[in-house]
Amino acid sequence: MATTSNMFLYSLTVQPPTNVTQAVLGQFAGTREQLIITGAGSQLSLLRPDPSQGKVITLLSHDIFGIIRSLAAFRLAGSNKDYLIIASDSGRITIIEYLPAQNRFQRLHLETFGKSGVRRVIPGEYLACDPKGRACLIASTEKNKLVYVLNRNSQAELTISSPLEAHKPGVLVISMVALDVGYSNPVFAALEIDYSEVDQDSTGQAMEELDTQLVYYELDLGLNHVVRKWSDPVDPTASILFQVPGGNDGPSGVLVCGEENITYRHSNQEAFRVAIPRRRGATEDPNRKRTIVSGIMHKLKGNTGAFFFLLQTDDGDLFKLSIDMIEDEEGNPTGEVKRLKVKYFDTVPVASSLCILKSGFLYVATQFGNYSFYQFEKLGDDDEELEFYSDDFPADPKASYEPVYFHPGQPKTWLWLRAFLP
Repeated sequence: MATTSNMFLYSLTVQPPTNVTQAVLGQFAGTREQLIITGAGSQLSLLRPDPSQGKVITLLSHDIFGIIRSLAAFRLAGSNKDYLIIASDSGRITIIEYLPAQNRFQRLHLETFGKSGVRRVIPGEYLACDPKGRACLIASTEKNKLVYVLNRNSQAELTISSPLEAHKPGVLVISMVALDVGYSNPVFAALEIDYSEVDQDSTGQAMEELDTQLVYYELDLGLNHVVRKWSDPVDPTASILFQVPGGNDGPSGVLVCGEENITYRHSNQEAFRVAIPRRRGATEDPNRKRTIVSGIMHKLKGNTGAFFFLLQTDDGDLFKLSIDMIEDEEGNPTGEVKRLKVKYFDTVPVASSLCILKSGFLYVATQFGNYSFYQFEKLGDDDEELEFYSDDFPADPKASYEPVYFHPGQPKTWLWLRAFLP
């Protein structure tokens, strides 16, 4: 006769994983205080930055007994609390909230969409949420994309819809973000490579003509389906996307970052490209190409249309990128891009994630070593650092240009507070 065992075994390491793959910022406690949630292997940690002491305090650590693939924070319209979406190797999408009174995470939804394991056709590698908290898109490295609509029921409880498919076979996804489109239909942008013709071509010619495409996927909330709205070729070396503010705050669209260059792209705007500055000095290798590996966008409080990006190269150099917009007769930004400008900001350890707090601090989840916490002393607007403009570079991703250089110096834009273990 078969018997059921009452023993349940868990696999735990002697030391918890510490390599943070992603960090997200939000008001997870429902107050005005900003908290940081990090994902490291199977460890989900909630951190509270303490500006008065200049350090980061770990409030909660939870082992999910799986592998965290991606994280995303979102907030429903009219709410003052952020929720967290977790994509893991379980083949499920999980929505949790933080309960500050009990100091624990509570699971709200757990929806199954595929097999377990980290597979190239099982969604979970990429996760993006609409800035207004209306929908999220979870995608795999190849072929599959699922869109979930997020809403409230009559009891003001968070609800999640059945998944809407946006699959396309023979496509590899390189990066994915959600566009800031205000309250228009949610739009998601993806860097894709269509290899379907390459598989059928034995001569190798199709491989040489392979293009990287920037693709927009639009969720029609009225018809409840997803359409492939727009696509256009971009730099073949493009590897990461960043969301540009939209609505009243900016022109919307994305920054497409490739080797040695950054390009602004949007479906109804012209393309603007600027070079990534190189270090000037005897140790500079002219044959080595830089790429952007991480970055963060920050909106300045009290100034409509004022925002900037901090983009980090694989050298650890941070560059401040701003977008100048055309102004109307009253001096207000019209939402039409005029040019990009970039300048050297500072150098920090190479990071997997960056978080800028409203209190003027920077959390750096480094790829190797301890994580760092910095305080901004200034934003680099009044220094003598050289600025480089997109007016001096061709927008064509295949056009050549002369490299530009900066002089790396001593840290001058912030105060390093401390490095700490998670």
